[in-house]
Amino acid sequence: MLVLVAPGQGAQTPGFLTPWLELPGAADRLAAWSDAIGLDLVHYGTKADADDIRDTAVAQPLLVAAGLLSAAALGRTAPGAVAGHSVGEFTAAVFAGVLDDTAALKLVRARGLAMADAAAIAPTGMSALLGGDPEVTVPHLEKLGLTPANVNGAGQIVAAGTLEQLAALEADKPEGVRRVVPLKVAGAFHTHHMAPAVAALEQAAQEVTPAEPAVAYVSNKDGQTVATGAEVLARLVGQVANPVRWDLCMETFQALGATALIEVCPGGTLTGIAKRALPGVATVALKTPDDLDAARTLVAEHTAV
Repeated sequence: MLVLVAPGQGAQTPGFLTPWLELPGAADRLAAWSDAIGLDLVHYGTKADADDIRDTAVAQPLLVAAGLLSAAALGRTAPGAVAGHSVGEFTAAVFAGVLDDTAALKLVRARGLAMADAAAIAPTGMSALLGGDPEVTVPHLEKLGLTPANVNGAGQIVAAGTLEQLAALEADKPEGVRRVVPLKVAGAFHTHHMAPAVAALEQAAQEVTPAEPAVAYVSNKDGQTVATGAEVLARLVGQVANPVRWDLCMETFQALGATALIEVCPGGTLTGIAKRALPGVATVALKTPDDLDAARTLVAEHTAV
C-alpha cells in the first residue's frame, strides 16, 4: 500500500523548481496558477533568494504548487492514503480529491498572508530538537513557555514561541537533546500566536465547496483518517493554531498497512523521518525530475491492481 505525502514550510530552497519547469507543460501550469493567486510562482521557484522564499506569504503557495507540479509529472499513483505536514495538508487535500488545484492554492495564499500578519505581531520562530525523549522534552518546553508545535516522531520535536523563549532553549536544552536547530520559518506556527490567522482563513474557506475524499486522508491534527470533505476543510482552517502530530500520522500509515511512501517535491524531510520511524517501508523523495523513475517503480510495485 502506497502513501503519498507532502512536506511543510522550511523544505524550500532557492531555485528548487528550476529543473521541474523543463518538463512538458510545467511552466504553463505554474504560470496559470501564478495568475490565479496573484503571485509569480515561476520567479520565486527559480530566481528568488532564500530570504524571499522564507516569507510565509510566498513559501506556502510555492510549496503547494511544487507538490502539485511534481505529482502531475509522476502521473497516476492510486495511493492508499495521503497526508501532508503543516501546509502540505493542502497539497494532500488535492491528492484526495477534496480540493482542486486552484481552490487549494487560493486558500493557501490567504493562509500565508494571514499567518504572515499574525507573525508580525511579535518576533517568534521555531526550532527543531534532535534527540531526546518526548516525555522529558515536552514538559521542559512548557516550563520555558514554548509549545511542542510539531511532534514528528523518530526523536524529533519542533518547539515554537518567542525568540526570547527559543534563545532560552538554546541555553537550556532538555536532557538527551543533541542539538537545537532554528528553522527557516517566520513565526511560531501551530501555536496560540497564530490565532488571528484562523479567523481570516475561516472567512476565505467560506468560498470553497469541498468534495468527499476519494482516498484515506490522514489528518496531522491527531493522525486520524477524515471521512468528509467538510471535516477536511474545517481541519485545514483550525490546523494553523494546532500542533502537528506527524508521529500519529505515521502510526496510522502502519495501521493501514503501508509498504511504500513517496514524498512530493521538495521531498526529503518526511522520507528522512519515515526511514527511522517506519522500518521496512520503501521510500522515495521527489527532489528533482531525476527521482521520477524511482518513484514510478515504487508506484508499480506497491499499488494494488
